[in-house]
Amino acid sequence: MTSGGYDVIVYGATSAGVCAAVAAAGTGATVALAEPRRHVGGMTSGGLGYTDLGDLRVLGGLAARFRQDVADHYGVTPGTYAGPEPGVAEAVFRRWLEEAAVDLLLEHRVTGAEVVDGVIRSVRFTAGTLTGAVLVDASYEGDLLAAAGVPFAVGREGRSRHGEPLAGRQEMLPGRHAMPPWISPFADDPPPGVEGTLLPQLRPGPPAAVGDGDGGVMAYGYRVCLTTAPDRIPVERRAGYDDGYFELARRLFHRWERDRFEVTAGWMIGLEPNLPHGKCDANSLGPLSLNVLDGTSWEYPTAGHARRAEIRRHHRDHTTDFLWFLTNDPAVPARVRREMSRWGLPPEEFPDTGHLPHQLYVREARRMIGDRTLTEADLRRPRREPDVVAMGSYNIDVREVQRTWRWVYEFDGPRPMVFNEGYLSVPVPPYPIPYRCLVPRREDCRNLLVPVCLSASHIAFASVRMEVQYQMLGHAAGLAAASAARAGEDVQDVDVPALQEQLRAAGQVLELGVGRR
Repeated sequence: MTSGGYDVIVYGATSAGVCAAVAAAGTGATVALAEPRRHVGGMTSGGLGYTDLGDLRVLGGLAARFRQDVADHYGVTPGTYAGPEPGVAEAVFRRWLEEAAVDLLLEHRVTGAEVVDGVIRSVRFTAGTLTGAVLVDASYEGDLLAAAGVPFAVGREGRSRHGEPLAGRQEMLPGRHAMPPWISPFADDPPPGVEGTLLPQLRPGPPAAVGDGDGGVMAYGYRVCLTTAPDRIPVERRAGYDDGYFELARRLFHRWERDRFEVTAGWMIGLEPNLPHGKCDANSLGPLSLNVLDGTSWEYPTAGHARRAEIRRHHRDHTTDFLWFLTNDPAVPARVRREMSRWGLPPEEFPDTGHLPHQLYVREARRMIGDRTLTEADLRRPRREPDVVAMGSYNIDVREVQRTWRWVYEFDGPRPMVFNEGYLSVPVPPYPIPYRCLVPRREDCRNLLVPVCLSASHIAFASVRMEVQYQMLGHAAGLAAASAARAGEDVQDVDVPALQEQLRAAGQVLELGVGRR
């Protein structure tokens, strides 16, 4: 069945998608928000309760409104909590959509698009076909832009691609996210210099040379909401639990015991009760964590629907199995098991997905190739941009990209050693994000905006990718989409000064003493 006549169609009910839809509808445009699954809010309502804000001075527009609405819900001032409970975040977003009269179309996964002369004429979904004047791809994966034939990049480039010193494969250095030395990657014990059978949870080597591009993306994981409340639901041993899957973890704990390092559960996954009602947003902080580093995230961005479902299931199984392992396995220090036993799943969160998050943390996937690509230099040495529509400020925050191994050459012969690789965190000043990064090249598509999988290098995207910045970019994309639809013009021809005035009137921050480099 075909329905149509929308001014704006937004794909992906992420927080960027919700903001885009609400902003467009607020101008009087007719708006549909199509979401492949059953929930709205993406990671903001999908377990990422701890909100990474960056510099608060650049927070504005609908992102600031969301923060205020959450505070009002709890009757506190903004910033009292690190973020909302997942169910509260989704309730706020659903209220916004209802008040804005946005048509919310759940379980609408994009399957194709009809494109004529660079214009998307219609979009095919699993539940039917929609037509609209202007489209916004606010999905984490960039599936609509790919269906429309817009070119994209995936994974990290080499340093020479954009002249970025931080790009490419990273040095394997010590740190909190790194494995301690001398842990073998092999299940057996082969002679020096001979490869054995690789343990689970590793990506086969050899890694690329330092600074080279390899297409790797940051690790994915589930950000689990946990509680110590009396009615918490304990994580049970899964029917398919594989005891051998955690041999690497046993070796890690054994190494720490030898080194007399008294690890805690919180040191590995973060157990700070920083959400309302004593809940926490479990993160990935140690060398083994809720992140999956075996390379399956590298497949996900361009994988088909069935393979993506398998990868999400693999990550979900890893999540429950790791929590059970930390709570019960005798190889885990008793103090860690005691600490973990205090925590469980809140019965009121995620009731339709077994109290585990409905959203996999897809930290990066496709990135559109547009006329203007945001790069490391734009973040570390910002300059004024005439078409700025939002400002970023969070660290360049690259999470681990892989867990692999390499030979370490010693006097008695080469020894195999496990390495976690890719973690990088570099502060940046507030920087402008140009409108040109949100639109394709004119020859590629003329009626599409992309506020999530925007045109940026891997390094620059690692800062842009925070939820509040997605909200601000979604706000800008929604207003621009409505403007293009109303004027019947290409998105490349939107009156940017008028768009900037709309954004400023809505509280968006577009300048903060940015100089020229």
